Amino acid sequence: MVFNIMTLFPDIINAYVNQSIIKNAIENELIQVNVHNIRDYSANKHKKVDDYPYGGGGGMIMTVQPIYDCYVNIKKNNPSTKLIYFSPKGKVLNNKLSYEYAKYDNITLLCGHYEGIDERIIDMIVDEEISIGDYVLTGGELPALVFLDSVSRKIDGVLSSQDNVQDESFEDGMLEYPQYTRPAEFNGMKVPDVLLSGNHQNIYKWRKEQSLEITKKRRPDLMKF
Repeated sequence: MVFNIMTLFPDIINAYVNQSIIKNAIENELIQVNVHNIRDYSANKHKKVDDYPYGGGGGMIMTVQPIYDCYVNIKKNNPSTKLIYFSPKGKVLNNKLSYEYAKYDNITLLCGHYEGIDERIIDMIVDEEISIGDYVLTGGELPALVFLDSVSRKIDGVLSSQDNVQDESFEDGMLEYPQYTRPAEFNGMKVPDVLLSGNHQNIYKWRKEQSLEITKKRRPDLMKF
């Protein structure tokens, strides 16, 4: 799967994708991440990419031309790509949507900045708007990385085992059960005996019960009646 990321701050993206699981997925050719600096496409002699909003107001708006030309260039080599723009106005990313996006072959992610982008970009080339939550960030780089990480882990082979995907919060509509590792006791706190018993049937039952209780307490909205 190919991810094309349009940004004014490529170093933020590169720092993340060159680490850990995402780096391994790239090296194993399970995903491809192409980072495009929008500023490189500015026709302004000073490479300016923003301007004051018509009608007044605080902050600056990303201008049409650099974003548009950057996307046209991406589209030449990725004709089937879908363009996603990260915005508080978009539908909220969740586990189900991550699975849907993992079926795509090619996605382009547009990272806004400042007070946002010229609305004409949304009207002309954006296919979908996505939000990662009901709050405002200074730029779209963090949402793009959240999207990249969430979707990539749904692709076969990115994680070392499919169990790492299935035994997670939201996979079965509930939050994940507690996890423990060595030592069996620390500061007087012990690992639950059932996890040390070797009885896999009892362990499975305990984990299901814990998931149910945690979900009821912390996220009752997830419960299906």
